[in-house]
Amino acid sequence: MRKSENVFSSAAAGVAAWRRRAVSRLVHRGWRWLQDAGAVTSDRPGPFRFGRIGEGTRLAFPLGTVFGDPWIHLGDHCVIGEQVTLAAGMMPGLDLGPDPVLRLGNGVVLGRGSHVVASAPVVFGDDVYCGPYVYVTSDNHSYDDTARPIGKQWPRTAPVEIGGGSWLGSGCVVLPGARLGRNVVVAAGSVVRGEVPDFAVVAGAPARVVRRWEPGTGWQPPLRTPAPVPIPEGITPQQLLAMRDAQDPAGT
Repeated sequence: MRKSENVFSSAAAGVAAWRRRAVSRLVHRGWRWLQDAGAVTSDRPGPFRFGRIGEGTRLAFPLGTVFGDPWIHLGDHCVIGEQVTLAAGMMPGLDLGPDPVLRLGNGVVLGRGSHVVASAPVVFGDDVYCGPYVYVTSDNHSYDDTARPIGKQWPRTAPVEIGGGSWLGSGCVVLPGARLGRNVVVAAGSVVRGEVPDFAVVAGAPARVVRRWEPGTGWQPPLRTPAPVPIPEGITPQQLLAMRDAQDPAGT
């Protein structure tokens, strides 16, 4: 009897494991379907009425908070990650006038969990890439009146501009009035305010310029590593593997 009980127990455990695997596959397949069905594009805007949503632009599902969409203009081929907040105005239902308030250029990438909050104009140039959990805002709490809670005081606002080709690292904050030039690198966790020149690297809280490209002299201080070699046009994965093996025969 004991042997048959062990066989029955093993069979039952096998069936239970198969069921768990089947349910897991079903859940993941269903979630992928929901992600695709819930994504927002120009062809499938869902409940939103963006002032513009360009060709090839996609807002991943699940979305974060989105309001003031008539005053949000999204360029072509933008990638908006999951749980990204896009807000124009201080609250839903406001009339913000005839002009866009939040504008993303073409090819902008906003990483997962990022927030862009705009009452004054916030403009991203083309090909701005943002890591996850970046926060960009034209609004900041004021604390002038010591008799009132800070959250109930009218905020200060100032336009924000982020130059094309810039990279904003994970968790950085861009404050009201910031104006970043072209191809600016913002280090992860930095807090940026004020003017940042073209071709600069900023880091810290508050952020300061730690490296800058100067005509005639190049990067100052000099870069510590050589520039990466771009992958040649039209190269196949097999050719890439062969190049790697030729450079590192030992596979290290």
